[in-house]
Amino acid sequence: MSNAPATDELRIELRGPVLWLTIAREARRNAVSHAVLAALARAIEGAQAQRDVRAIVITGAGDKAFCAGADLQADQAFTTDYSEPQGHVARVLRAAKASTVPLIARVNGACMAGGMGLLGMCDLAVAARHAVFGLPEVKVGVFPAQVLSVLQHQIPRRKLAELCLTGEPLTSAQALEYGLVNYVDDDVDARLQWLLERLLDKSPAAIRRGLYTMKKIESMSFEESMSFTESQIALFTLTEDAKEGQAAFKDKRKPVWPGR
Repeated sequence: MSNAPATDELRIELRGPVLWLTIAREARRNAVSHAVLAALARAIEGAQAQRDVRAIVITGAGDKAFCAGADLQADQAFTTDYSEPQGHVARVLRAAKASTVPLIARVNGACMAGGMGLLGMCDLAVAARHAVFGLPEVKVGVFPAQVLSVLQHQIPRRKLAELCLTGEPLTSAQALEYGLVNYVDDDVDARLQWLLERLLDKSPAAIRRGLYTMKKIESMSFEESMSFTESQIALFTLTEDAKEGQAAFKDKRKPVWPGR
């Protein structure tokens, strides 16, 4: 794939219409380095121009950890330049927020600290039953500040406060209960494939424009969101996919999506 970042710490693989981004730092519990974060941002940004990429899966190598957060063994674990107002974590979260390609977290193990940010920035998530989740930053004297930007609308306020203030973890069952993940399964890959199949046979244009619309109205008031969406709905109907979808419905056949 074009614009793919060159780093041994992030594996990039295009499997049919799905771009897989695998943090390959298994010995460090897939803790993210600055190189990994920069590569993730570039890969997500680059995928936006690739119409053949229908979904992006983010995961970690092995079966022990999805991502343990920042690598606390590294020098300057949280920044490389205190004079730079935009850090690597912020760039990844911004890239995810702007993405009109669905992001799916494959949580194959421990999901901690900054790993919760990677999970929270994704549109969908499946988790292995042995996965655990947490925001343990207070245990090392810091706080999950940037992670709050993507978690504050996903987890009930009091539960999020408890996670941040105590640093204590959640089980996969609790993560499912609080809406952090869509599904928990003993076979995470089978569940992921099942979810992908339900997504990939749908209209690419509707998904692309739909994600754009969903993300735009998240911070709008009711009247602002109504004004925006009442103009957007007319644009949906003008796409080639909309015309094909309605024709296929009338003809009682499966649609062949142009993707435009």
